[in-house]
Amino acid sequence: MRFSTACVAALSASVASAGSWFGGSEEVVVKDVQKVPGDSPLEFCDSDHSKDIVHIENVDLSPNPPESGAELVIQATGTVFEPITEGAYVNLVVKYGLIRLISTKADLCEQIQNVDLKCPIEKGDLSITKSVEIPKEVPPGTYTVFAEVISADERPITCLQATVKFGGSKATLSDDL
Repeated sequence: MRFSTACVAALSASVASAGSWFGGSEEVVVKDVQKVPGDSPLEFCDSDHSKDIVHIENVDLSPNPPESGAELVIQATGTVFEPITEGAYVNLVVKYGLIRLISTKADLCEQIQNVDLKCPIEKGDLSITKSVEIPKEVPPGTYTVFAEVISADERPITCLQATVKFGGSKATLSDDL
C-alpha cells in the first residue's frame, strides 16, 4: 500500500484515521468532547484547537467502520482560515498494537495531491471526497494513528487521532489503547 493511501486509509479509518480496521463489529467508544463531528472514528488530539488554521466541521466514512478488502469513501468539510502554503507538514505516527509502523514527517503539499488538492490551499470553505481501497491483506489487530499538521511558520493547522481494530471482515472501533 502506498504511503499516501496508507495515511488516508489510516486517518480515515482511525481518524477514518479510532477503533479497528479489519475486524468484527464492536462498539464505538469515543469521547464526545474530542470526537470529530460526523460518522467516523476520528478524534481531535488532546490540545487547544482554538488557533488551528483549519476547522474541521464534519467527516463521514462509508462504510463506518471500514472493512478490509472494501472501498472506503471519505467525505470531509471544513473551513480554512488562512492560506496553507508550501512548507506545511504532517507529523504522522501509525502503530500496530505497541509496534510503531510509521513515524515520519511528510510534506503536506505533496500528500494533499492524493485528495486532488494542491498548495496553496486558499482561505474559505473546503469539501473533500476521496475513495480508497482497504487491502484485504491488512493483518488483524489494533492500529492507532496520530497526525499533527503544522504550517510552514510552525502554527497548528489541525491534529487528529484514531484507533482502528481489524479482526475479521469488518473493522471495529475501540478506545482501549
